[in-house]
Amino acid sequence: MADLVGVNGQREDFRVVGKPNLPGILSYSLATGIAKFGIDYVVPDMLHAKFLRSPYANAKVVRVDTAKARALPGVVDIVTWEDEDIMQLGSTPFGFGPRRPWLDNIADQENAEVAVIVVAESEDICEEALRLLDVEWEVWGHVVNILEGRKPDAPVVRPPEFNNLAPDMFGPRPDPNHPKQGNVSYALTVQGDIEAGFKEADQIIEYDLHIPTFASHIPNPPGSIAWWFDDPYHPGGKSLHIEGAVQRKDAIGAMYGVPPEKTVQEGLFQGGKYCDWGMRKSQEITPLLAKRTGRPVRMANTREETFDFLMNERIMHLKVGIKNTGLITAIDDFSISDGGVQGSSSFGTSGDQGYGPYYTMRCKNIRQFMEIVDSNRGKMYLSGQHCPFNWDAGTMAIYLIAEKLGKDPIDIAKLNLHGPTSQDDPNPVLSFEACLEEGKKLMNWNWHSSGTRKLPDGRLHGAAFRYQICPRHAFSGYDCKLELRNGEVHMPTQGPCTGIYAVECNAMVVAEEIGLEYEDIKVDFDYKERFTPVGGGSDGTTASSWAMKECAAILKQKILEAAIDEAENPPPPGMFDFGKPQEPSPLKGFKPEDLDIGNGKVFVKSDPTKAVPFSRATSKNIFATFSGRPPAAIWSVGMGRMLDTMNTAYCEVAVDTETGEVEILRFGVVADPGKIMRLTSLESQIDQVMYFSQGCQLLEEYVYDERSGLRLTGNMIDYKKPTILDIPPVDRKFLETRSGNAAYGASGISHSLANTHMVIIAIHNAIGVWVDPPATPDKILKALGKA
Repeated sequence: MADLVGVNGQREDFRVVGKPNLPGILSYSLATGIAKFGIDYVVPDMLHAKFLRSPYANAKVVRVDTAKARALPGVVDIVTWEDEDIMQLGSTPFGFGPRRPWLDNIADQENAEVAVIVVAESEDICEEALRLLDVEWEVWGHVVNILEGRKPDAPVVRPPEFNNLAPDMFGPRPDPNHPKQGNVSYALTVQGDIEAGFKEADQIIEYDLHIPTFASHIPNPPGSIAWWFDDPYHPGGKSLHIEGAVQRKDAIGAMYGVPPEKTVQEGLFQGGKYCDWGMRKSQEITPLLAKRTGRPVRMANTREETFDFLMNERIMHLKVGIKNTGLITAIDDFSISDGGVQGSSSFGTSGDQGYGPYYTMRCKNIRQFMEIVDSNRGKMYLSGQHCPFNWDAGTMAIYLIAEKLGKDPIDIAKLNLHGPTSQDDPNPVLSFEACLEEGKKLMNWNWHSSGTRKLPDGRLHGAAFRYQICPRHAFSGYDCKLELRNGEVHMPTQGPCTGIYAVECNAMVVAEEIGLEYEDIKVDFDYKERFTPVGGGSDGTTASSWAMKECAAILKQKILEAAIDEAENPPPPGMFDFGKPQEPSPLKGFKPEDLDIGNGKVFVKSDPTKAVPFSRATSKNIFATFSGRPPAAIWSVGMGRMLDTMNTAYCEVAVDTETGEVEILRFGVVADPGKIMRLTSLESQIDQVMYFSQGCQLLEEYVYDERSGLRLTGNMIDYKKPTILDIPPVDRKFLETRSGNAAYGASGISHSLANTHMVIIAIHNAIGVWVDPPATPDKILKALGKA
């Protein structure tokens, strides 16, 4: 596929798009600290608010006496789950039916917001008032070990009334043919004839895979501040001003019956939220508290209160049938997955069954059966770190087949990957082949079986390889607008600044299409504008840029037409030009199609010496608009059954068998996003996912006290993450096959290179025994029989 529908989709020469080191428009604000996030806003007469948070893993507030807390000087308001206005916030999501109340008296995980909100003059007074509450708790049984939670005698952790609620839009979709039993829901997906596939096999391999939970990466804890005001431009009731609900201000307004034009949000800095689009309660409740108190109210989470999941725990057992050539004939995937607390996303549970590594293979005999276990471990908000979560189940299969047959895993992957158009397509995927060729060069690839290569310093060497799709998840439409104003091109956008620099990519495309430089495009950030470049994540950049490319072509045509019109019909002289001779325009006598724009000028293509400065080509202010989207990405129509842009990743490790220490010698990545839009962003995306992959496989771990259900690693001291001193080198090579169908043949990169087991496989290749992540030194020594 390619960008065949849009204008200039096959452009060959690029001056701006793909250029390295173009600064982010808001980078100065971020680097100097003047950028304001939701919790940074401080306004006069501001109040503070805090939730009562549960000290138990699963409990119900039976009764709460607020008298002592209300008597504390500085306490302005106390809200309980029984107040009428808080009960009205339990709206119906997306038309799916009844929903759990916005605030109730049930806490299904430690630290959950429950039952009471205190509003006071300071955060310290809020904390003191919460300590003065007389709360009667009814403590229930809990589940923080999903293997225990699936047993028939395990405490049922989700009240029966919760099972009757409509699922969230992205919540698990259990299999209706397998009714829920206790804590366990079931999800089943079958393709082909699994039994026939195993009969066809010459050999069968079986293996287990443990994907642990790891944490949300939000450096800027969520929070908001809200107040109500009289807006002279939109009379008829109070308007709402809220900061900290970036990208969701209209949704927040809708919660309170406020139309978009009366919902104000000036700040556009969202902070780092790696594929985490869920709103926290602290970002939703402040308008109600401000309405009750008549004053601005601020509520902000601490880091400990923002330790949500970006990956749910999953325990898998796979049975794979293979031919003696290494061709896979059948895949039987049985998984036990943490369904989390009520409202958790289905990414990582049933949501993975429609898209995964299996569908990129020629094998069409696939069964995926999953037990989804309700637990009190935590909540995974919309979307997640790895998409899909089970991708490395396929990586592991390829490695194990290679080990069993004494072959290179790259050759096993090539044998099993289907062609571009379907699982029946025998043709190679050109992007994949190109990535492999460059990857072998990059890594000086020389495969060896496990435990057979020792480094000069005595440590054992291990290597691993994986592939993935470079997807474009974005399926949004975009409403683009450009304006020529006083000789300058303006690109208005509501933002936001999410760290993916999509606004900058769109500005680069505008400059490319019109014939200007990146610095010439003036970006006007305004929350009231309709255009936002975000849709589907960072890969939404390529889709929004496609739409903006169409808009830029329209504006350019209008500018050239206006330049000719003024050349033929010059405007009357200005008040300071009377009496001065008027030189005829060098563009006079030509047509718009005779002109082009470049080097800051509008010029005649056949004779570039005939030109006028761009800023003086026309005195008119000109608007161009475009609404639309690129053709559907093959990810959205094929879910792996069609392939265009691909990537490959590599890892080399050294394992000290005396200490158990693992050193990642280097990561290698060869990626084909189709077309590079902003090189700096692409490089950073690769570095970021390798950082995540290192952390979840070597360091990061949620630890629970199974007796109390409490989390023991809920802070950045006990929950270990890589530091700048731990980061290994990441060697990168980027290809541009132009085989995507968004802007200029781009597709995206997304988080497809983030992985759960590439380092683990490299460790096995070094020492010949399996270690579940995180592969800490004590685990490695134990696996080697030395501890």
